[in-house]
Amino acid sequence: MTSIPDYKIKSNIMNNLYKNFKIAVVGATGNVGREMLNILAERGFPLENVTALASERSVGHEVSYGEEGILKVQNLDLYNFKGTHIALFSPGASVSAVYVPKATTAGCVVIDNTSHFRMDPDVPLVIPEINPEAIADYKKRNTIANPNCSTIQLAMVLKPLHDFAKIKRVVASTYQSVSGAGKEAMDELFNQTRALFVNDAIESHCFPKQIAFNAIPHVDMFLPDGQTKEEWKMTVEIKKIIDPSISVTATCVRIPVFIGHAVSANIEFHDPITPKDARKKLQVFPGISVIDDPAENRYITPVECTGDDAVFVSRIRADKTIQNGLNVWIVADNVRKGAALNAIQIAQILMKNFF
Repeated sequence: MTSIPDYKIKSNIMNNLYKNFKIAVVGATGNVGREMLNILAERGFPLENVTALASERSVGHEVSYGEEGILKVQNLDLYNFKGTHIALFSPGASVSAVYVPKATTAGCVVIDNTSHFRMDPDVPLVIPEINPEAIADYKKRNTIANPNCSTIQLAMVLKPLHDFAKIKRVVASTYQSVSGAGKEAMDELFNQTRALFVNDAIESHCFPKQIAFNAIPHVDMFLPDGQTKEEWKMTVEIKKIIDPSISVTATCVRIPVFIGHAVSANIEFHDPITPKDARKKLQVFPGISVIDDPAENRYITPVECTGDDAVFVSRIRADKTIQNGLNVWIVADNVRKGAALNAIQIAQILMKNFF
């Protein structure tokens, strides 16, 4: 199994290790793209080795790189990926469908954050803490897919528990922040909230219903069988990443929170497992932080996870209505670990072990 790099390595050492790698961030003006640039800066990637790319309408705009750095956005349509080692894509699935093949044909390895390649059998779907060995399969298409944000935080919790007691079935309910739908969705929540306080008309453009002070059981498009595409993604991605024998059903809900997704998961196991067993396994799993003391009101909410790398687990308890059942509450920054950070962790493994 490929080892996971030390992500807390000092910036000057990171600069030395990665100084020869050229990286492009596609979709650099979006929520995830900006966070990718922030994390690259945090981890010591030299500014001069990073290119910010977006559509023609964003060309010339400036985006921050760390506390002091600035990058000017270049035109994706005109960019030559030859000589760029890794491209981090987060521009939307339709854009990735067109430009990822252009990048890979030029010899660039793409880590794509959109849904377009996730279920392609020749493209590995990777969470570094779970299946880093799958990264080696990037050579088939020069492409690695980043899972869906809600899938990442759920899978991070399921994996160590599945290794201990083998999971039979998962019933997941998500509470997803508006940042998952982009900057315009965040603006819509802000504008609707302000409008309600001053008695202005409520305008909805990003969501089918009012999002301010509301909950909408509708994330992504509806499919013919009645589930949404977001719910379908969680089902099939968990199977691809962890184990195809796990049955997953989900209800995905958009809530009026700016950043941070939450998942309430009911997990049924084949083998006996107690809350104590679960805490023990989760506490030692990389990237997981267990905050679980109900008597002291110690549990994590979306507000508290913002800007943090960890996936937080709280309210671990037995489900007494079934044999071998647990309930857990899972929270993570969907823009960070749910997207940008996961992609950069993959990039770091690529640079350390495959170039």
